[in-house]
Amino acid sequence: ELLAERRHDPAEGERPGHQPQLLALCAQALEEAGVTWGDVTRIGAGVGPGTFTGLRIGVATARALAQGLGAEVAAVSTLEALARGAGEGRVAAVLDARRGEAFVAVWDGDRRELGPEVWRPEALARLCGEPLRAVGDGAVRFRAVLEAAGATVPADDSDLHRVGARALCRLAATAPVVDRDALVPEYVRAPDAVPRR
Repeated sequence: ELLAERRHDPAEGERPGHQPQLLALCAQALEEAGVTWGDVTRIGAGVGPGTFTGLRIGVATARALAQGLGAEVAAVSTLEALARGAGEGRVAAVLDARRGEAFVAVWDGDRRELGPEVWRPEALARLCGEPLRAVGDGAVRFRAVLEAAGATVPADDSDLHRVGARALCRLAATAPVVDRDALVPEYVRAPDAVPRR
């Protein structure tokens, strides 16, 4: 049962700014749910793929909270949580990976068919050999390619395009516990910034 959910969705063109809001949003959700930090026994961490900075902040925060609270930690794929939140049937979770690419994974019920991988938009048409619902901000961005190939893409403002707390928590409840220090982001591709040689 989901007791509370808080989100920070920046306006279009605004940078996410995860760090300042994250712990405050967690505290607000706990208060609304009527629980304290001391009641937390398991932390579900979305490990990506996603933005490099957002993933690092989220994973570091989950690790620190797990250590400070003595809580278990479970890693959850962002793409799987997105797909599971979209309901039954064959679902492609498609996140905008920037650089004109998309992070992609496909589930049919509990079975992962593909991914996570990073694809160019023109390759997305290959997903659509069978009926498919595509969700995520990448599905919105690359709607024309997906729909031309036969995929169903919900309206741009649909909640199905956002990773929901309910799906993430359900997956975290049954995911294996990982060692706090072994919790790492799943980037799927190399970063834009690289050290100078």
